[in-house]
Amino acid sequence: MNTKITVIGMGYVGLSNAVLLAQNNDVVALDISEDRIALIKRGESPIKDKDITEFLKNKTLRLQATLDKQEALADAEFAIIATPTDYDVEKNYFDTRSVEKIVEDIRLLAPEAAIVIKSTIPIGFVENLRRKTEYNNIFFSPEFLREGKALYDNLHPSRIIVGDHSNYAKKFAQLMIESAVKQEIPLLFTNPKEAEAIKLFSNTYLAMRVAYFNELDTYCIARGMNASEIIDGVSLDPRIGAHYNNPSFGYGGYCLPKDTKQLLANFQNIPQSLMSAIVSSNSLRKDFLTKDIIGHDPRTVGIYTLAMKSGSDNFRASAALGIIERIINRGINVIIYDPSISSDEFMGSEIVKDLNAFKHRSDIIICNRQSSELSDVKEKIYTRDLFGGDE
Repeated sequence: MNTKITVIGMGYVGLSNAVLLAQNNDVVALDISEDRIALIKRGESPIKDKDITEFLKNKTLRLQATLDKQEALADAEFAIIATPTDYDVEKNYFDTRSVEKIVEDIRLLAPEAAIVIKSTIPIGFVENLRRKTEYNNIFFSPEFLREGKALYDNLHPSRIIVGDHSNYAKKFAQLMIESAVKQEIPLLFTNPKEAEAIKLFSNTYLAMRVAYFNELDTYCIARGMNASEIIDGVSLDPRIGAHYNNPSFGYGGYCLPKDTKQLLANFQNIPQSLMSAIVSSNSLRKDFLTKDIIGHDPRTVGIYTLAMKSGSDNFRASAALGIIERIINRGINVIIYDPSISSDEFMGSEIVKDLNAFKHRSDIIICNRQSSELSDVKEKIYTRDLFGGDE
């Protein structure tokens, strides 16, 4: 018998899971965006991910897409929730209302479905939700996906973690394994809180590593030293390794900024200093680099794309946004070149559509990661990308 799976939320996480599972199962993609659903129905990807684009165009998938909750959830055995849970700075907590509302819909329209939460949530959320709904067939399965490579990372997962020990949890894990390309995938079943903690501690460790090499780079800028030579030497230690060591303007994207803040909030009344330092380090890095940029005395600062890395069209919580805000606050003119933005301005700054005009008008060009498009204006480029990669 075919397994019917409903995936709610067609962002990076939801769409990559829907495409992955639709290789072997009947999957219905549900979203509130008419544009996203229309694109998926036409076999086009609403997000920038080359593997998702390839699969939607050329693979035989058992995938449907709809705006109708009742249609999507009818007879579903699994309902996967992958809606955004942004961090609410005022409440000092993830805004999980979208997840809670969808759980209500699932309980009403598919009362027998196992609910799998892929959205990032606070530690203790699933246990509280089980008590509130009086339904235990809810569990969290964290994702560890890179922007622009979400489907690839689902096909070649570093590990699969499911926050439950039930038969449904084991079946869900098996569905993920059967749809992957990688063999012998590490698999871990945990209690709910432990799965939630694994996600937050994993991303905070990555943020810590970014912050560490960024502060090393800050020291080198301040002292006139060669950061790449120091990083090369440090990375030769096999306990450290030559990975995830390329300086940047700060950690950003969908996960790291909000997950570090949520973990810090979960530490309330628990002694810590490192978690606070990781969060504050990201802001200090932007302060320092803004001062360094302004030290070049530019009249017009050009921002080359807002996304943190190549192969991604996401610039939510991008470190570039913090740099732009700080430069504007100093009264310096900012222009932006980003083909993914259709409007004429962003954050009060002009969007320049023509790349050559952008290069000509910019006194200094800020780019988080180097691009061959800027090879003819190397003298104008300001970047901390020392190794030419997205890490």
